[in-house]
Amino acid sequence: MRVLIIEDDLDIATNLYEFLEGRGCVVDMARDGVSGMHLAVSGEFDAIVLDLGLPGMDGLRLCSKLRREACLDVPVLILTARDVLDDKLTAFDCGADDYLVKPFALREVEARLKALVARRRGRVVNRKLVHGAIAFDPGNMAVSVDGRPVHLSRKCLRLLEMMMSAPNRVYSRAELEQELWGDEHPQSDSLRSHMHLLRRALTDASGLSPIETVHGVGYRFSAADVGQT
Repeated sequence: MRVLIIEDDLDIATNLYEFLEGRGCVVDMARDGVSGMHLAVSGEFDAIVLDLGLPGMDGLRLCSKLRREACLDVPVLILTARDVLDDKLTAFDCGADDYLVKPFALREVEARLKALVARRRGRVVNRKLVHGAIAFDPGNMAVSVDGRPVHLSRKCLRLLEMMMSAPNRVYSRAELEQELWGDEHPQSDSLRSHMHLLRRALTDASGLSPIETVHGVGYRFSAADVGQT
């Protein structure tokens, strides 16, 4: 999980950073609103932890700009000392997904972030992903084309699940590599090799592959290319 912390209190930011990094997260940090906005837009994060009382640009304005100007749908967890209902309602109106009041437990922050990311990825329930002839059942990690099973390696299954959860969304190489290997750096052609195996298996089963290369960016699952066989 890649997390951006935008918090001006150095002690709080450092505690969050060290705790989440120790739990296997890839963490970046900004201590003012302008820097936080830049990192959020230019980086690729699974979730953002956002304070409201920030120098340069306050958290409410930053959250609103992320949603309405940058059109980012990354989950945002507000972490603030403001415990007034109107502040909470305003934060949600600005696009926040969750709201936690200081002081807080680090384990609760982690739990809320995991829940937000799981919901965004469609993993809260084991709903079957179906696009045309291709079906993916996350409950038993099974793939089929027109009811016929397709046998894939575990890494190919994870790639397919991630992309089928958000069809037509372009995933960067960094996002996909993070999903498969976490902080371990794979060999330079490892992702390409797994993507080749996935495409070949889907093509053999259905006559075409919906996995498209977006040159210079990454890959996407094109729902428009998935028909009934």
